[in-house]
Amino acid sequence: MDIIDINKYTLKNLNKINIILGKNGCGKSTLIRKVEQGISLKSEIYGKSKYITPERGGSLVYEAGIEQNLTNDTNWLSDQRRRNQTINFRQQSIAQYKKLELLVLREIEGSKRSDVDYNFDIYLKKINTLLDNIEIKRNDTTFKIYKKGTETELTAEGISSGESELISLGIECLVFSKECIPEKENFLFLDEPDVHLHPDLQVRLMHFLKDLVSENTFFKVLIATHSTAILGALESYTDTHLAFLSSDQKEVEFHTISETYKKVLPVFGAHPLSNIFNQAPILLVEGEDDERIWQQAVRSSIGKIKIYPCSVDSITNMNDFELEAQKIIQNVYDNAKGYSLRDKDDTTDEISDLPQITRMKLLCRNAENLLLTDEVLDFLGITWDELKQKLDKWIEVNDQHIHYEFVKKFKEKGFDRKQYNLKEIRNDLMGIIGSSKPWEIAVGKTIANLNWSDSSNFIEEGKIYSFLGEKLVKNLIPKV
Repeated sequence: MDIIDINKYTLKNLNKINIILGKNGCGKSTLIRKVEQGISLKSEIYGKSKYITPERGGSLVYEAGIEQNLTNDTNWLSDQRRRNQTINFRQQSIAQYKKLELLVLREIEGSKRSDVDYNFDIYLKKINTLLDNIEIKRNDTTFKIYKKGTETELTAEGISSGESELISLGIECLVFSKECIPEKENFLFLDEPDVHLHPDLQVRLMHFLKDLVSENTFFKVLIATHSTAILGALESYTDTHLAFLSSDQKEVEFHTISETYKKVLPVFGAHPLSNIFNQAPILLVEGEDDERIWQQAVRSSIGKIKIYPCSVDSITNMNDFELEAQKIIQNVYDNAKGYSLRDKDDTTDEISDLPQITRMKLLCRNAENLLLTDEVLDFLGITWDELKQKLDKWIEVNDQHIHYEFVKKFKEKGFDRKQYNLKEIRNDLMGIIGSSKPWEIAVGKTIANLNWSDSSNFIEEGKIYSFLGEKLVKNLIPKV
């Protein structure tokens, strides 16, 4: 649907959840404030609207004066919320909590009378899904806050700002979902809901919102933000549309979140170790060739292989990158993990894991050796025996070739496809095979089609699993 000429703004192609991205100062807040205010004056066309300000202060305590203001003036809350700063926002949310109780009670007395399982605890549980370490429980006035799973009561001042934000925003969203007018379009405007929220909590709030709008046909959300955590949390939700806003822009058209947008997320600063990417943890690899292999594997697996390849440029940098990644995971993110992958080279020693970092080594000399596994050769339409015959013929007629001695030595070493250093002749091998594909693409696409089971053989000669190694396969390749 479209919103046409509301306070000089036009919003086209709106969906259930709509994200406006733009730099600070581009007018995101002005746009959604003006549109919300205009919609609130057109009750003959639109249903309910609510604007949530970006600067949300206060404490989660009950104040009778706020409830009195709400009772005396139906416009008081809306007028307060349209300011950039609301110093008692959370106190207002407590008053809204009491309204939520009343709205649910009316449902129980009316349309939900026959539903014996319907009660207010359903909504407490929804709020508590936003919280890891604390939970709220009803009392005679509003609610009390406890350490999760215990009877240890906490004060409103004793919980974090992020926890207060989630409780407050959860209440506000739930109340709005109950106030929506059926058969009309109702709009919740969230102005930088990411303020005071860690990226992982932003993701949790977006999942909470997705559930709410999915339950209510007449509930739409507009979010003004420059948080890529929010965008990342919603990128796979099919009812999300996105628009970029530039200064003084009055007509905004929203579009689906395309694959292009998803690919540029990291450029905008969404770090792969954020919980947005916990389903695709970082994989540190030695160089760009390795990175291309695993990028291709991720793309071609269509979601089955879930990692975020990152080149450290050389093996000498690997340890530093691992330690930095470990530090970030331990000090910034909850329950995150990462991987690193080294070539075997000439070493025989094992490498132990770091906390939160699973460290792996190929069981072949380098990534290039994967090219000569049975599975990759099969992908290229040739067998290992056929390739050895081609190599013999190549050696006979190419004694002037710059890489002749490398290929000849490969034969003299018994065509040891697992341990011979193939870096110099990898592209020659592709020519001898008769393929114009980059070797990294062939290897990556082959890996993308792999899976393993409890009966998989990790030592069979010439097979890709014996080159990758059991540890790598079980950590990065999907199990059937």
